[in-house]
Amino acid sequence: MMAASAVHVHIASPRKLPRPKDLVGRVVVLDIAFASQASGGGFDKITKPLIDGLGERLAAWVDHHDHDNHPKYANDPRFVLTTKALHPACPELIDEALVARIGPVDTIVCHGDFDGLCSAAKWLLGGVEPYVGADQDARCIDTRTGTPGPIAEQIDRAIRAKSRDENFAKTIVSYLVGRMQDQGLKRSIDEVADAFAALEKAARRMSSKYQIITTGRGAVTPRVAWLDASAHHGSYDRTTLLLEGQARAGVAVVRDRDNITLAAPFESGIDFLELMGLSGGMPTVVSVPAKRLDEAMAALGVTIDDRMLIGSKD
Repeated sequence: MMAASAVHVHIASPRKLPRPKDLVGRVVVLDIAFASQASGGGFDKITKPLIDGLGERLAAWVDHHDHDNHPKYANDPRFVLTTKALHPACPELIDEALVARIGPVDTIVCHGDFDGLCSAAKWLLGGVEPYVGADQDARCIDTRTGTPGPIAEQIDRAIRAKSRDENFAKTIVSYLVGRMQDQGLKRSIDEVADAFAALEKAARRMSSKYQIITTGRGAVTPRVAWLDASAHHGSYDRTTLLLEGQARAGVAVVRDRDNITLAAPFESGIDFLELMGLSGGMPTVVSVPAKRLDEAMAALGVTIDDRMLIGSKD
């Protein structure tokens, strides 16, 4: 087990990575997908500069999202890269042998969802789960299949309520590393998780606006649930909204102000990366610029008449 207080934790995302000069010492990157071309520059402009900039200071990169550039690093032992189908969550890729092989690190860069924060905590604990069943909980939450345990469910709700708060994300890591013994941190997390109910309620209220569209013969799904949320003013939980759409049809498509998000159940076999010509990410949930709406709908088998029905915009 590492001295957690001596390791810097940075919260990041595939689209927003820290600069190499802002990271201290040896660095491990956890649950951060290689950026796809839908991310405003893609791998070459977002991911590769961090890899190259860190150079030998990059101790390890552990991730489970699909990407066309994974094979380039297949012979570099620092990279533990796989696919979502083989490993639905990142923490299960981290064990005592891996942490021991990589050796001491000074900085962890991780994704800010439960999967990423649990990965960071497990690394700090020397490759051991923060509690029995944490790996399985990460699988449930990252794939939205099955039922996570009460610890993970409460933490996930809190994370989704404060998804943009880096300091709160670090609080989650500290709580997990401390094996949930700090009652002060628990109270803070519980308060935030309770506030999530309003975001969930807003998403469920919005879900009543879904339009169900029947697709053409031979399409990847017989029905699509479509919702234009671009005019919505206020906060809501996007995950809940997408899950509500999936419950109504095989695929949920939601437009917000800037993007189109397509989502299907993890075990559906649908691959939006291939469908939309994307280089990497999660096959069953992708976001693309709003200008690609007509293209996305056509790829799903929605006809021209149906696209007119939903009020397609350029």
